[in-house]
Amino acid sequence: MVQSLWDNQKASQQETGLDQLVYRSNLIGADRRVCNWGGGNTSTKTIVQDFRGRDVEVMYVKGSGSDLASMKAANFTGLRMEDIRPLIERDEMPDEEMVAYLAHCMIDSKHPRASIETLLHAFLPFKHVDHTHPDAIISLCCADNGQELAKEIFGDRYVWVPYVRPGFTLSKMIAEGVRNNPNAELVLMEKHGLVTWGETSEESYAQTIKIISEAEAYIEARVQEEKLFGGSQYETLPENKRRELLGEIMPVIRGAVSQGQKMILSYDDGDDVLQFVNSRDAGSLSQVGAACPDHLVHTKMVPLYVAWDPSAGDAASLKQAVLEGIREFESKYVKYFEQNKHIGDKMFEAAPRVILIPGIGMINTGKSWAMSQVSGALYHRAIAVMRGATSLGQFVSLSENESYNVEYWPLELYKLSLAPAETEFSRKIAFITGGAGGIGSETARRLVSEGAHVVLADLNLEGAQKVAEEINSTYGEGRAIAVKMDVTKEDEVLAAFAESAIAYGGIDILVNNAGLATSSPFDETSLKEWNLNINVLGTGYFLVAREAFKQMKAQKIGGNMVFIGSKNSIYAGKNASAYSAAKALEAHLARCIASEGGEFGIRVNTVLPDAILQGSAIWNSNWRNERAAAYGIEPDQLEEHYRKRTTLLVNIYPRDIAEGIAFFASSKSEKTTGCMLTIDGGVPAAFTR
Repeated sequence: MVQSLWDNQKASQQETGLDQLVYRSNLIGADRRVCNWGGGNTSTKTIVQDFRGRDVEVMYVKGSGSDLASMKAANFTGLRMEDIRPLIERDEMPDEEMVAYLAHCMIDSKHPRASIETLLHAFLPFKHVDHTHPDAIISLCCADNGQELAKEIFGDRYVWVPYVRPGFTLSKMIAEGVRNNPNAELVLMEKHGLVTWGETSEESYAQTIKIISEAEAYIEARVQEEKLFGGSQYETLPENKRRELLGEIMPVIRGAVSQGQKMILSYDDGDDVLQFVNSRDAGSLSQVGAACPDHLVHTKMVPLYVAWDPSAGDAASLKQAVLEGIREFESKYVKYFEQNKHIGDKMFEAAPRVILIPGIGMINTGKSWAMSQVSGALYHRAIAVMRGATSLGQFVSLSENESYNVEYWPLELYKLSLAPAETEFSRKIAFITGGAGGIGSETARRLVSEGAHVVLADLNLEGAQKVAEEINSTYGEGRAIAVKMDVTKEDEVLAAFAESAIAYGGIDILVNNAGLATSSPFDETSLKEWNLNINVLGTGYFLVAREAFKQMKAQKIGGNMVFIGSKNSIYAGKNASAYSAAKALEAHLARCIASEGGEFGIRVNTVLPDAILQGSAIWNSNWRNERAAAYGIEPDQLEEHYRKRTTLLVNIYPRDIAEGIAFFASSKSEKTTGCMLTIDGGVPAAFTR
């Protein structure tokens, strides 16, 4: 049940009307049962001094493209009420004219564009107004008998407004409905949401919570858990079986939904999701339509419900069902677009954003992990709404044309345009072995800085987790994960790639970087030392590349592999026959894979570094002492020794190698494969010839 989060002590610390609005808005957005991600809007009317020092009445309202949970003062727009109030005398006002007019009412041109529903707030004669999308209220507003039930719950305290897309007309309907009902305490917007108000910020918030609580109590008294969604039809597969299947099908799904633009996937097996997908009515209920206009942009009008019996339990039948489902969904979406489009409309990707699978759960897609999570979060809300609506009556939604006019509404599309521009590695997933080390961690930072999501695989799980935590704190939740993996153990490699598939959907970039090094005169090289180098640098690179190759083929959207070789890949290093031979193996293995990968759009290239001492676990091991002994110098003289032997008289650092990796992984080298790039400062003995 929704609870009040109001804290009088914190509220008293808010100095201005705008500060109080920020506080109230954050509380409303903090509980997604009250308001959807990115949805809803709040306002306050107050007196401020304009640039000439005159007192003017100003309404601050949520700016377009922001989220109530995280909004700050800068995300609100201030508008002069004396300029807005006369608009209510008009009979109509097109969206474009309304937006242009409101821009002239702003007290500061640097403020964001005002909410689509600004006039809803302006036309109501209350100091504080909240428009939200509570699960309980939308359940009522999406029930076929909702208007009748509203009278049972609220008596004559409510105004019911039939569905109209937000804008001037809806705003005026709400204002007139409230004016005509002196007992009105709330507005119920059919298939949309709730409007409440108050003379103080606290009163407005309290009213929102009160109204939601009344609706919740009414609905919960009528919920019959065992009969929800028609009752249970399927059993949830055991977690280990679900993850086994997901490891196989996620890359297939990712490829199928990424034919226009690559998508990032996420998996959700919440209790409410599993209850819904396993129910008898999920297939029909899920196709009724979106539970709220705000959902449409991120979930599309309907999800893909995969007609699959989990008792079959095999990956082959699931893959077939998923692929057939995606093809059918895309065909229907194209038809939906063609039947409803306006001149100038450009179709979004036709693939589903939400995929429901009995026995398994929900898979969400988005241009990033964060946006796939938004699709998932909104569908949790849809499930909650259907739970309530079907407990009251029948679930109803917007018509196909109404849905289209929201999904392709220019004012809604404007909000999407506020998102940061995509960069080189946006929508890309990189799997980096040796992710905790100097080259691996620096490469991760470099790729993430241009939009990538990264999987950091390392024997040193704690070190990889530390790097992932640093990346996520800098770039946002979900941009990096850490997995423990020994490249010489096939089962661990398989498990790590399955984990990557479940986390993000697959892989676009492999950085084959894990390594070690030993040094011995050839006649003192033991079989154990030889096998160690071959196992890690040869077999390990083979196992990792093979699994990456499989995922890339399954996705059918190409891919990149970058092997981290060494100067020793082409130079016979003194007292390093095992290491040098294994590094030569790597370089040739990369060329072999490149020759087979071309037809699948898979490029494979190799970077050949030399003497990366900074941040290296290898150089902090006995290898430093061994190499110093080979050159007859002290260990602390190595860095200078390596610098002086280069023609450029430079040392090489992890960031230099990361730059080379980024080049090979980027579109700048899209026609290059089977290539070796030496980054060693110029060691003449290692020049290719």
